[in-house]
Amino acid sequence: MLIQNTESKVRILRKPAIIRHIKYVAVWVFFTLITVGALTTCRSPQKTELRKLVPNDAIIYLETENIARTLESLTASQAFQRLAGSVPDYSIFENMQIAVAVTGFETTAENAVLNFKPRFVAVAETHAWSWQTVSIAENQLAGLVVKNFGNDAKLEKTYRDGGTFFTWTASDNRRVYAFIRGSLIYFGTDAAAIEKCLAIQKGETESLAINESLTRVYTENNLAFGYVSLEGVKQIAALAGVSVAVEATEEADGRSFVAEILPQILQNTTREIIWTANKTERGIKDVFSISLTTETASVLKEILKTAAQPTGDSIDFLPTEFYSATRYNLESPLTAWRGLLFVTTKNTDAARGNLLLRFSDSLLEPYGISNAGTFLSQIDSEILTAQFDAAGERSAAIVTVKDAEKLKSSISKEINFQLAPTMRNNAEIWFSEDKRIAAAFVENKLILGDEESVLKCLRTKQSRKSFAENSAFQLFSNSKSAAATFGTDYDSAEKIVGVLAVNKNGNEKPATFYFTETRFDEKGIERVTVSDFGLLGTILKQLEK
Repeated sequence: MLIQNTESKVRILRKPAIIRHIKYVAVWVFFTLITVGALTTCRSPQKTELRKLVPNDAIIYLETENIARTLESLTASQAFQRLAGSVPDYSIFENMQIAVAVTGFETTAENAVLNFKPRFVAVAETHAWSWQTVSIAENQLAGLVVKNFGNDAKLEKTYRDGGTFFTWTASDNRRVYAFIRGSLIYFGTDAAAIEKCLAIQKGETESLAINESLTRVYTENNLAFGYVSLEGVKQIAALAGVSVAVEATEEADGRSFVAEILPQILQNTTREIIWTANKTERGIKDVFSISLTTETASVLKEILKTAAQPTGDSIDFLPTEFYSATRYNLESPLTAWRGLLFVTTKNTDAARGNLLLRFSDSLLEPYGISNAGTFLSQIDSEILTAQFDAAGERSAAIVTVKDAEKLKSSISKEINFQLAPTMRNNAEIWFSEDKRIAAAFVENKLILGDEESVLKCLRTKQSRKSFAENSAFQLFSNSKSAAATFGTDYDSAEKIVGVLAVNKNGNEKPATFYFTETRFDEKGIERVTVSDFGLLGTILKQLEK
């Protein structure tokens, strides 16, 4: 009902405002750490259990135990070192720790924009002297607040509980808070959360350390660790429903449907999310473990079984250069599709579930498929998709055909298969009237996509210079996952160097690569990505101006 009730009054940002606030948190964290590192002259090597410092009602928890090790992992790639020339020395950050606890979200409508604002408290264990941490708040941190709130931001400072409490107020009444005591800095948008942190120190309330679910999954010695609780899943699901709805369609009814059904599905199937980041020989390894309900996990594991021996020859059509390519390896694509529909309808209300089933065959129409069930019943286990531009407007799918005539009947009616095909590169090609969609049948394959992408795939096969010659192809061939994606990132190296060092090769823009595998087991979903910079880099590059 969120979109439905505000459609006539509120414009919803395509880039949710929540990202802007997360970026603000990241800016503060990084800026503070640099300042602390520059000032610190004495630090204790003893590690602090950060979970014991934040409130037990936190719905999202993130931490990194050693800032030096984390930053060093981001500078280890060849792309970074080629641009930076030299690797910065982060030894001054050794043993410094940071944690962020999100206690909830606020949804407000300001200037006709629907705004999602996280309530959070960040805790930094600087292992510095008290006067150093106070200096940070009075100077560098205050400067950062003024930058975001304006020169007319007002500061109120009080002394209590053996420390200093700072309150900054903007002209529009927005507030941020900080409390400094000893080597600890508390900072956030939620004064109540900071008060709870102080109450923890007094023994008046419990910390997040008593959370049994978090304790059960918590692991040490990671570059970073993250946890989203059941309540966090519920709140994120509601926000995701709105954001996805805006991206999915311009129609008010369609947005309302997506905004209501997606949160229901996520809230009824997902229990918690765990994230870990670690350094490996190939790069930073991010592991997302999404815990599902027992029934949901069991169904997904069964319907998304992988084929024992995928054909693998579709790769001969994949060009050497692309933004991303994904290989789906499913024992039965049709069974997977029907099973996903079953899980979806079972975890939403009857009315919306029935509506979804009624129109399920048309859900793949944006991809040139008018009847999803027929299409998936007439292809083999391997589905290879490729995206050739950042926006996703140039893409193609390559599948092995069982029955060409039945398969044609499932493809968009914009293509008239009664017309004679165009012959090119040994393929029979049919186009939609506006050339937006092309379907090429060659050997035992169908290549479906936009005209430019389909022809590019056909030329690749003819030239015998495909991605199969790339050493990274072994990642695909060795993967036993239901879905495997290899992608290219053209801007992360430049942006991260811009944050952490000086770019000495401004004209160069080296590409970095990532590989993601998605598996389904008895607990839920495991998604593993190995890349040069990881999710940590994705967060850090938001600081690049």
